[in-house]
Amino acid sequence: MNPTFGLSTLIGVAWTALTLAAQTPAPPPEVCAPAGAAQLAAGPIGAIHAHLNGFHFYSGDLHRAVRVEHYCSHLNADVLQCVIYDSEEKNARLIGVEYIITEALFNTLPAEEKKLWHSHRYEVMSGLLTAPGVSDLAEKELMTSFVSTYGKTWTLWQVDRGDKLPLGLPKLMMAFTADGQLDRQEVVRRDRDLKFDSAGLKAARAGLATRPVAPGADGWQQGPAFQIDDAWLKLAPSGVQK
Repeated sequence: MNPTFGLSTLIGVAWTALTLAAQTPAPPPEVCAPAGAAQLAAGPIGAIHAHLNGFHFYSGDLHRAVRVEHYCSHLNADVLQCVIYDSEEKNARLIGVEYIITEALFNTLPAEEKKLWHSHRYEVMSGLLTAPGVSDLAEKELMTSFVSTYGKTWTLWQVDRGDKLPLGLPKLMMAFTADGQLDRQEVVRRDRDLKFDSAGLKAARAGLATRPVAPGADGWQQGPAFQIDDAWLKLAPSGVQK
């Protein structure tokens, strides 16, 4: 049976939306005066119901890892869409997006497209992917749904190199797939900062039902990694030719 984002998962983590709403600061009136809280809640921001913390790396550079916060909502039963920030703070920078789909939908993609998507099995089973603030029951239900899903992630702001603005072209991100790929100290720092126990999460998830990673995912492991090079900007036309 192919995994889907079921109603039970939505119920299990729906309370997160209330938590997020309660923690969302009032926007400065001089900036966002036309949009009231009710208007925002009725829009796409109000649909966010899941918060995930994890790690990505730049496709083609396994050692360039970034810790990220995902805030996600369902587009439909097979598609989850997430906005990605560099922290949980009020002034966090919006640095990217991720689209998450079920295995059944991933298997319908063309071979070339699949190369842009990464699996989530290792992230879930290793404890790298976490759901801050949810109950153990909701966390287990959420990870059961995520373990056989696939993500396509673009970063727009390279905060890890100190950029003060989102400079250059978008970068494709990938997810770790095995022990030893991510510097262990990155996990130690995350666990310390956010009061997580990755080893405990790994042990608790050992019994989750998993499936083999679908062929075509994690393309960086099967050939040259795809990445968008900023040098391509030099090849773009500088203006309209007359």
